Amino acid sequence: MSSTVHIAVLDDEVEITRLLANYLQGHGYRVSQTHNGGALVRLMADDPPQLVLLDLGLPGEDGLAIARELRQRFRAGLVILTGRGDAVDKVVGLEVGADDYVTKPFDLRELLARIKAVLRRTLAAPAEPASTAASPRYRFAGWDLDTGSRRLVDAQGREVPLTAGEFDLLAVFATHPGRVLSRDFLLEQTRGREAAPFDRTIDVQIGRLRKKVEVDVDDPRIIKSVRGAGYILVAPVTLH
Repeated sequence: MSSTVHIAVLDDEVEITRLLANYLQGHGYRVSQTHNGGALVRLMADDPPQLVLLDLGLPGEDGLAIARELRQRFRAGLVILTGRGDAVDKVVGLEVGADDYVTKPFDLRELLARIKAVLRRTLAAPAEPASTAASPRYRFAGWDLDTGSRRLVDAQGREVPLTAGEFDLLAVFATHPGRVLSRDFLLEQTRGREAAPFDRTIDVQIGRLRKKVEVDVDDPRIIKSVRGAGYILVAPVTLH
């Protein structure tokens, strides 16, 4: 997979983009280095990457605004790089649609593992026409979740865009209906890692999912919270 994947890196520090480019190219990826939001947006239009590594701390620019624009206009995996210690920045980054985040200074091997995990989700596609057993479809509360095409469609047949992380999280709920799922379980299933202290990744993703599938996010009827235990998909699920 990596030999054909294009990754864009946006960071104002040339040394960092060069380091990341050299490392990722050594693992078979094609890497484009950019140093401001305008250059990245032009690259997205002219030579779209499959994944973007985006630094939030850009002087004179709003990294979160750039992330929001990427999510609204383009389909690509998004991993946020941040040197900020404030957990709020990570939470807000996830709220605008990032698939994952890595805090500077980061270990290159960990970053590569995060990149591979996001790419597995965003580039997932069946090699041949999928059978129902291989790529099931789950229906619940008027929603249709197709794991083959990774699409969520409402009762009127309209697709609701999901990030890779949101899709994986909803798929875990769909395959475990009526069960209380802990944050640690959900994080391990969707990101392959345990929760760190004060990790709000799952809570943020749940909040984003509710905005997309619930009629009233303040009174959720599909994904409910279980105090001190986690979350549960209470809507009946049928397999197609």
